[in-house]
Amino acid sequence: MIKVLIVDDSALIRRLMSEILAADPEIQVVGTAPDPHVAREKIKQFNPDVVTLDVEMPRMDGLSFLEKIMRLRPMPVVMVSALTQKGAEVTIQSLEMGAVDVIAKPTLDIERSWPAVAGEIIAKVKAAAQSQVSGRQARISTNAAIGAPKFSGSSHVVAIGASTGGVMALKEILYGMPADGPPILISQHLPGTFVKQFAERMNNNSKMQIVEATQNAKVIPGHVYISPGDRNLTLARSGAQFICSIHDPAPGTGITPSVDALFTSVAKAAGKNALGVILTGMGRDGAQGLLKMRQAGATTIGQSEASCMIYGMPKAAFDAGAVQTQLSLPDISEYLRHIAQEQSRGLVGVMN
Repeated sequence: MIKVLIVDDSALIRRLMSEILAADPEIQVVGTAPDPHVAREKIKQFNPDVVTLDVEMPRMDGLSFLEKIMRLRPMPVVMVSALTQKGAEVTIQSLEMGAVDVIAKPTLDIERSWPAVAGEIIAKVKAAAQSQVSGRQARISTNAAIGAPKFSGSSHVVAIGASTGGVMALKEILYGMPADGPPILISQHLPGTFVKQFAERMNNNSKMQIVEATQNAKVIPGHVYISPGDRNLTLARSGAQFICSIHDPAPGTGITPSVDALFTSVAKAAGKNALGVILTGMGRDGAQGLLKMRQAGATTIGQSEASCMIYGMPKAAFDAGAVQTQLSLPDISEYLRHIAQEQSRGLVGVMN
């Protein structure tokens, strides 16, 4: 049984969340709390496997309480956030700090709208229960051997796919990249409302220019393009120029934004002039697309199990034969910085 503690200042939300989670035979709601002060005592009493935490509460806000949890008693936390600009900004900060995932809180016709997201709530709580929280920030070095990508020219691109735990992982990668790093395209599973704040926050702390991708945007060095949360980002060509293509997913094709769609397009448009990286996340999204990248001659990397919050997507890609090398998150960051440095010296493009 997965023991869950629900923390929310709304009695109605506490009841609805309790009913949704308790309906699953694998989940036990061990308690609820109207604020972090009560929650602190119930964490000590019940030792829950997962905490769902409201972003905005009286006496102590969710972000402050999350900081205390991660510092004093690390455990899986799923944030519950209103679809507002303030809520989105705080949610992105919480994901950077170590929250496992976020549930977007419906605000209209609450009694009827919450059951519609029951499946999502249950899935995210179950995924959180499987996540590695304590010690996941340890800088474990894999020291795996991997050569420089065999780019055949100056026009090349990096594609990154991530899901649960990806915001924290991307923070480590992007904040360390130099201003003239290679262009990076990212498909990160996030609710659409949060992507703009995610890109803006990352951009404020990065030397590279980080933006939410737009249709026909030129893909150029020094820039990072993040897929809109409700549409797919793919790579295309306009003559010799790489460009972003934004489009709606086909019905029934799965998670949006799709990592598979991004990787598949990069395999086709860039071939061996690409580097693919698959990071922490639940499920199989990205495995087949990364395999196509490898088959097209691209260099492919998977995040190692020890450094993943959830070793789902990287494992699926590795099992499919899509991953050339598995590296810890710090090693991935170091490798990408090395590629950027070699690029600036004009060396990477001539390594064949």
